[in-house]
Amino acid sequence: MKRVIETPSETLPGDPVEAYVNPDFMGSPDARPLRILAEYLYPKRQFEKHNVDDTILFFGSARIPSGEDAKAALDTAKAAGADTAAAERAVFMSQYYDQTRELARRLTEWSMALEDCQERRFVVCTGAGPGIMEAANRGANDAGGETVGLGITLPMEEANNPYVTPDLNFEFHYFFTRKFWFLYPAKALVLMPGGFGTLDELFETLTLLQTKKMKKRLPVVLFGSEYWDKVLNLEALADFGSINHSDLELIYRTDSVDDAFTYIVDQLCLYALPNPGKGM
Repeated sequence: MKRVIETPSETLPGDPVEAYVNPDFMGSPDARPLRILAEYLYPKRQFEKHNVDDTILFFGSARIPSGEDAKAALDTAKAAGADTAAAERAVFMSQYYDQTRELARRLTEWSMALEDCQERRFVVCTGAGPGIMEAANRGANDAGGETVGLGITLPMEEANNPYVTPDLNFEFHYFFTRKFWFLYPAKALVLMPGGFGTLDELFETLTLLQTKKMKKRLPVVLFGSEYWDKVLNLEALADFGSINHSDLELIYRTDSVDDAFTYIVDQLCLYALPNPGKGM
């Protein structure tokens, strides 16, 4: 008579195991649909458990340090008599880390003060990495709020930053399931200076909004004109007829934390809250 296995831990050498605990099978191409489904269902369960229906999404470079770290690195370079160009550039870029942290803190404090925050909250969400992502999670953490991190397994990549709420700290294998959880609960998007990943998220979001595949109102804030005016010339797309001039209205540009905060809060109160102005 075959021995009954109560739990996988009781498996003896040579005994067959259930498919869902067989690492060879679960890591195989045949089980890819199960892995994809897991990356949909597990975040869904955690978001429901923590009443996370709405997020404010931050994107930006993983390479931007805090002002404190950047200044310390510059002092070290000067003391060593080394070339300071890279350190000076890092000091300039660090303003965006500090502004991200402040904006995330203020938005989290505002969200937590809403009367209906137990049912509907605007939780800061990032890709869980260092740089701008760390700054946003850190700002939300400064305010005492929960904060989401949607990390992804990449070669030579650091672990998720320590400011993400543990139960809302995720690691994805597939970019497309991660992208789904970025945008599905998002009610506002802030893009700080960043690289390919930030541009990828910006253009994917704009495409979904332009084509109406994403029908909800989603304010998109492009923060840092000195950076973005050199990196992007979206007006040229409209001038050449590749997009409509009205498509440029999908983006709100600013250099001010105060202005970004006011714009996002006004948009959320107008379009995302069940009772506009409630709790303000």
